[in-house]
Amino acid sequence: MRSAGQRGADRAGGKRRAGARGGADLPPRGPVMAACAFRRSIAAQLSKVLDLPPENLIKSISAVPVTKKRHVADFQLSIASVLENHSGDCLAQDLQLQAQKLAEKLKCDAVVSEISTGPGTVNFTINRELLAKTVLQQVLKDGSEYGIKSELFSLVPRQKAVIEFSSPNIAKKFHIGHLRSTIIGNFIANLKVALGHEVTRINYLGDWGMQFGLLGVGFQQFGDKEKLKSSPLQHLFEVYVQINKAAEDENIKKLAADFFRKLEEHDEQTLSLWKQFRGFSIEEYIRIYKRLGVHFDEYSGESFYQEKSQEVLRMLEDKGLLQKTIKGTGVVDLSEKKDLSLYSTVMRSDGTSLYITRDLAAAIDRMNKHSCDTMIYVTDKSQNSHFQHLFQILKLMGYDWAERCQHVSFGLVQGMKTRRGEVIFLEDVLDEVRSRMLQNMASAKTTKEVEDPMETAEKVGLAALIIQDFRGLLSSDYQFSWDRALQSRGDTGVFLQYTHARLHSLEQMHGNEQLTDVNASCLQEPDAISVLQHLLRYDEVLYRSSQDLQPKHIVSYLLTLCHLAAVAHKTLPVKGSAPELAQQVPI
Repeated sequence: MRSAGQRGADRAGGKRRAGARGGADLPPRGPVMAACAFRRSIAAQLSKVLDLPPENLIKSISAVPVTKKRHVADFQLSIASVLENHSGDCLAQDLQLQAQKLAEKLKCDAVVSEISTGPGTVNFTINRELLAKTVLQQVLKDGSEYGIKSELFSLVPRQKAVIEFSSPNIAKKFHIGHLRSTIIGNFIANLKVALGHEVTRINYLGDWGMQFGLLGVGFQQFGDKEKLKSSPLQHLFEVYVQINKAAEDENIKKLAADFFRKLEEHDEQTLSLWKQFRGFSIEEYIRIYKRLGVHFDEYSGESFYQEKSQEVLRMLEDKGLLQKTIKGTGVVDLSEKKDLSLYSTVMRSDGTSLYITRDLAAAIDRMNKHSCDTMIYVTDKSQNSHFQHLFQILKLMGYDWAERCQHVSFGLVQGMKTRRGEVIFLEDVLDEVRSRMLQNMASAKTTKEVEDPMETAEKVGLAALIIQDFRGLLSSDYQFSWDRALQSRGDTGVFLQYTHARLHSLEQMHGNEQLTDVNASCLQEPDAISVLQHLLRYDEVLYRSSQDLQPKHIVSYLLTLCHLAAVAHKTLPVKGSAPELAQQVPI
């Protein structure tokens, strides 16, 4: 955003505490301070008073969220975070007294223009001109990497991460759960890449099991090779629906078992048909993922671990972990007292592997292949116990790296239907949101003519889906609403995209010249300061999302930024301002 201020704005430095030395003068000319240097400057002064190393204080100094009151400090220190032997039952008035005592020992300087106290906090207000100049020069310097170079990440080691997400079952419904897994996994991968980690994205397809025996028989009876080539997912789904109607027939069951047996024996003709199912499906998946802006480094699947899972069963037996039940199935005892009160079944009575056995083989294979520091699985929360068992068995097998495996679970989406009825394929959802967005664009009075309405509707509609999904805790279920998701006002993806387009338009009209310096005196109005204060918080928000892998922190931050920009757009008009004024405050 190119926001502008009044020419004769007061150089607001805030109140100074009694006894504070110095004024709000700017420090001598020199290297531009990084935005995070404010924390370091505050930590340096606190270090002398508290007799603690400055680096121990950095993370306890946080930027203050912008409020409607506007008149808030920029940073605050939580007293509880620095008190020795602090317990949760410490009285609020004790914390308040400690905050006041600490504040009295601190002094304003060239960076901090005011020191005050709040409920258990010491608050610091930064010199207003220094705030404007420092933050905006940092934004100009770092561009898209703004916030990533913060000292908050200095002790976070660069890692290799393997992330498994999306993972649909071939020839079955590619439903809304797969959409959640896809966009959540993609968010985590993008976040880690942005922070300098090395990421391998894996799509682990459900491409093996008895259902393929049934599908094979179904295709032999109802299949059409031309339809398979032109629309594989739709046609295989139709075939699967048809053969399932006859699945109770004993003859059909026998034919299905024979087909799958041939598949496991690598019968050439049977395997060739299965490879067509898999190959055509992946081709169509790639096309759909491209619409989502998602890609994978590897397309893996259960089929790859058919033989390796037998190796896992032998390893479990060699380590004395595999126990046989009366029914002949193989289990691993996971109970604390080793009384089989909790166990996981890893082998059928006929000696064949199960889903978890293939997952064990896949985890071991990935670690051997990628030597990764962390392995993340993104699936719905119904699989929580499955992954608890998976990680526990890996530990029992002696793989210490199982501690570095993580299951990121998510809740269910309720109420999502398209005009065609219940969602069947992800593509139905994408087509639906594009269609609805096109209608909204056509009926809106403020919509400008665009070169490619379909592409615009697709991108804005996709943002609407993602933002509605990411606003809450991932593990929570939520009720989907087309109308709410596609609103142009409020906390929606449409509003976010609208704000971005509006700011980009302002930049094109008034910001073509390269800004080489920041005129801080133009940026002292409360609405300009609010935007600057909010920008101070970005590295903390980024750090928080990097720790818990929840996108809601970043989404909330961006939506607040959009609201602040909307207010500033009204009160600090760019249009009609002098060029040197209109150039200020890039967002």
